Amino acid sequence: MLFSFENCSLDTDRRELHRAGESVAVEPQVFDLLTYLVEHRDRVVTKDDMIAAVWGGRIVSESTLTSRINAARKAVGDNGDQQRLIRTIARKGFRFVGDVHVDAKPATKPTAGAADSESRRAALPALDRPAIAVLPFSNMSGEPEQEYFSDGISEDIITALSKLRWFLVIARNSSFIYKGKAVHMKQVADELGVRYVLEGSVRKDGDRVRITAQLNDVMTGSHIWAERYDRELAGVFAVQDEITEAIVAAIEPQLYAAENFRAQRKPPDSMDAWDLVMRALSHYWRITRQDSVVAEALLEKAIAIDPHYGQALGVLATSYMFSAHMGWVEMAKAIEVAKRSAHAALQADSEDPWAHNALAHVYLFTSRYDDSIAEFELALRLNPNFAMAQAYYGLSLSYSGRWQEADEAARRALRLSPRDPFSAVYMGIASYAQFLGRNYVEAMRLAREAIRLRSDFVGAHRVLTAAAGMAGQRDVAGDALKDLRRTQPNISLAWIASNMPIRHDADRDHYLEGFRRAGLE
Repeated sequence: MLFSFENCSLDTDRRELHRAGESVAVEPQVFDLLTYLVEHRDRVVTKDDMIAAVWGGRIVSESTLTSRINAARKAVGDNGDQQRLIRTIARKGFRFVGDVHVDAKPATKPTAGAADSESRRAALPALDRPAIAVLPFSNMSGEPEQEYFSDGISEDIITALSKLRWFLVIARNSSFIYKGKAVHMKQVADELGVRYVLEGSVRKDGDRVRITAQLNDVMTGSHIWAERYDRELAGVFAVQDEITEAIVAAIEPQLYAAENFRAQRKPPDSMDAWDLVMRALSHYWRITRQDSVVAEALLEKAIAIDPHYGQALGVLATSYMFSAHMGWVEMAKAIEVAKRSAHAALQADSEDPWAHNALAHVYLFTSRYDDSIAEFELALRLNPNFAMAQAYYGLSLSYSGRWQEADEAARRALRLSPRDPFSAVYMGIASYAQFLGRNYVEAMRLAREAIRLRSDFVGAHRVLTAAAGMAGQRDVAGDALKDLRRTQPNISLAWIASNMPIRHDADRDHYLEGFRRAGLE
């Protein structure tokens, strides 16, 4: 439904408010309160009415209600003195008094984007467990440099939820594509294949933090749970656990009662260390050479403050191995740092999936194939929703010659994180698996899609070159080789033979033959 009044439009389907043609950022509870007032503009609504509708009947303080009313007024250009739109009725309640035009928004022909979304959703496999996306929490501090803090809260909640086997939790990199965008929940559900969406906001002020969160059932359009937390900054980890428990209780009450879930994680001893890791992750996920350098420097600082911070050590090791895989750093140096950090991460927290993921990377690139597979499997037991570990598990399987299992693992990673910046990597892994299976046309298709998503992903350029060579497509192979040389200037048959940890001689010879036919020496 679309409501228009004065210079405002309130779209309840898309959950968007515009004033004078500009989008207005509104907290979820304020939006719901405004919608309720507009929809019931034919009467005075009492405080009890609003509490029942917006807060589900929970106890709400007078100051909380007043602040939400004031925020709703501000959002539509009204205030407590003028009360042009939202009027206070003494000892009775409130009423929306503006002239409202209602548009039922009849169905229109789907746009190309909508068609793509529908196609993506149709391609997603059916699930046997609830699926949830955690959107990046809004930074309400008014300071752009605090973005990393609200992102960190969101990431920690995703991590805690991901450890629950009865949820499918969309990976951080897919849910974070909606950061800073006014997006309708239905669009999120269609594109990510989820039923539940968690959204919220964070306001950091000195040594205090306010976190609001709201859980939505997208299929019914209802709000299942919402809460606000005001805490000292040192208590932020407890708040993250409280939010996680509340979500579990709201979606799966019987399982929650049976399991009595508590987030099993070890927070760092210092907020400063956590702060640095959150800053590092904001760079790490951008997947560029320069951002990797910045992320690794920040992680080193965090470890200097808290030498037993497992996540910092695990991410540092993983970052170095990824940089080596991309050709950004020398492999021997990366392995030295990553091996030391991965073992330290395991000593700090043997239950941390990042630690096992890191060690699995080290084992993979030092040709300890069985150990690598075992460590990836352990990381996935600890966190079944760890998309990156799932994809690199596929890479380890492919280098071991188990191409069909590798392809399945890479595609599971894509299901866990359909809109991930790492999707190019996941598709590149699937393309290499298809190459091993002699399915050259499919390998080329996947490699092209990976390159479309990330033009500098050298792994996809390698597979496209070798697959085109084996398929006898000389022109395609020649063009692919030119692009590969531009992406990786030091590429040669000798480099591939010595740096690609391919377990079986037959698979290595097969790969090298593709490059020879493409013209590589």
